[in-house]
Amino acid sequence: MSQIATSTIAIPRANAKGTMDSFFAKPGGAGPFPGIIVIHEIFGLNDNIRQICQEFAEQGYAALGVDLFSNRNRALCMMQIFYGMMFRPLDNSMLADLNSAFDSLKKMQGVEADRIGSVGFCMGGAYALQMAITAKGMKAASVFYGANPKPLDAVAQACPIMGSYPDKDFTTKAAHELEASLVTYNIPHDIKIYENTQHSFYSQQRSPFEVEASKDAWQRMLNFFEEHLHGIA
Repeated sequence: MSQIATSTIAIPRANAKGTMDSFFAKPGGAGPFPGIIVIHEIFGLNDNIRQICQEFAEQGYAALGVDLFSNRNRALCMMQIFYGMMFRPLDNSMLADLNSAFDSLKKMQGVEADRIGSVGFCMGGAYALQMAITAKGMKAASVFYGANPKPLDAVAQACPIMGSYPDKDFTTKAAHELEASLVTYNIPHDIKIYENTQHSFYSQQRSPFEVEASKDAWQRMLNFFEEHLHGIA
């Protein structure tokens, strides 16, 4: 893969309510390239998310790491997140901002508008699942230990979903419930629970088990996106 290019760009929030300073990484060359929205954990857009964006770019994707907390009061953002997750899980301000980022990525030069997916971690994983349902035209979503959307039956409208979960976590039960619903509604999926791992295993890799789980989850994700983004006729 040729040298990648990175930049910080301003992505408009929903309803023109400000912008989000976000990290963009893409392969060298004109493209066009399939796109990935990368959604951070509660810690915000940090070096770990930037590294993931660059790793996607090395694999041939235009990756946009959205900073949901950018140019906003962090405490206010946290209140919006918890309120949205509890009371408006498929119609909330943060999700609207992410769908705005999805629309922005589709319009970027060198990005294939009809070949875009998302990946999220913890809080971001919950949003990746919400986007799988609400972002019309999204082709695939990958969730790492994120909360399920409510109502769960909404996944009947979802794009293909891949999920990676620890076996010692509050999201383990959610993984089983999500997989059952995806089977019920015949949504293409790949859900895996990793033994001897805990929450945030992908970013922290605290043990040899978590290191191997992270490697496996990354390869599964590349395979999943290869099938559902590159495999579009």
